[in-house]
Amino acid sequence: MQSTARPLMRIAQVAPLYESVPPKLYGGTERVVSYLTEELVHQGHRVTLFASGDSRTSAELVPAWPRALRLDPGRPEPIALHVVMLERVFKRAAEFDVLHFHCDGLHMSLAQRSRSPCLTTLHGRLDIPGLDALYAQFKDLPLVSISHAQRQPLGWANWAGTVHHGLPLTLHRPTYAPGKYLAFLGRVAAEKGVDRAIEIARRVGLPLKIAAKVDRADWDYFRQTIEPLLAGPDIEFVGEISEREKTAFLGDALALLFPIDWPEPFGLAMIEALACGTPVIAFRRGSVPEVIDDGVTGFIVDDLDAAVQAVAPARGLDRRRCRETFERRFSASRMAQQYCDIYETLASSGESWCQQSA
Repeated sequence: MQSTARPLMRIAQVAPLYESVPPKLYGGTERVVSYLTEELVHQGHRVTLFASGDSRTSAELVPAWPRALRLDPGRPEPIALHVVMLERVFKRAAEFDVLHFHCDGLHMSLAQRSRSPCLTTLHGRLDIPGLDALYAQFKDLPLVSISHAQRQPLGWANWAGTVHHGLPLTLHRPTYAPGKYLAFLGRVAAEKGVDRAIEIARRVGLPLKIAAKVDRADWDYFRQTIEPLLAGPDIEFVGEISEREKTAFLGDALALLFPIDWPEPFGLAMIEALACGTPVIAFRRGSVPEVIDDGVTGFIVDDLDAAVQAVAPARGLDRRRCRETFERRFSASRMAQQYCDIYETLASSGESWCQQSA
């Protein structure tokens, strides 16, 4: 069903192959690709999704491999399979008004030579050495950032816009009574601050539930640093949880702890909490000030002491305001509309694009 009078488009969405679309458990990028794809289909656009074969979508699915690479026991070579997928994408490029990539920079050499408009959303941190050389080499290709903070290391790049992530309004139901425990949702890694979350919970005397993925690369950190902190009462390590389980996990919490120690590009867990009516206590890093309204949908803090002091007043925040803010600022329909604005600009400038790319 078309929700606006805007022109309908033929759109290719190209997802990473590490997780299915949507992921069965943890996975931020693929989850956002799913929400965007389904909303574009809902609006009437003709969408083709290039992703793993175990993805679920109402778009046309073009599988590059039967299953998500992270959960494939055969441990297939990821770069090889992404190259295969990208070759298939560009062989069909003329079928689309725009090709939208979510797989870092692997496609850029082909995109530079494509006669079809190509857009790239960058989902990761951009302060890593070498990325400046990559995006300088392909400086004509338009990019989308997922927060204004994310783009700061590459402020000179060809930014077509910033589009904050969004979720379907029906994905989570809100809970308006404050819960009795603190929650941590995400990934076990030093920069995510699981150890900080444990210290905050212990200092305020509240239980902490940790729903988190442990990557192979972080297993030693988990065993040596985090696992010893789990001993004792009131710290429960839940592990990875599904999308369906998040509603109760977040909605029944007093607050989500987001004690990051890195330049977070967006932080999907923050808006998942807001969708459930749950305020967020987050460290002032990366995108946090763009997502959380300090004193309204949570508290933005600078250190552990401030985080501890924020827990008690978090109980008094209006959880309806959290949900209302989510609906107004972080819906999947808003996200799709912003992307369509960019798609239309690229499609309408197709002649000049082809001249640049030839």
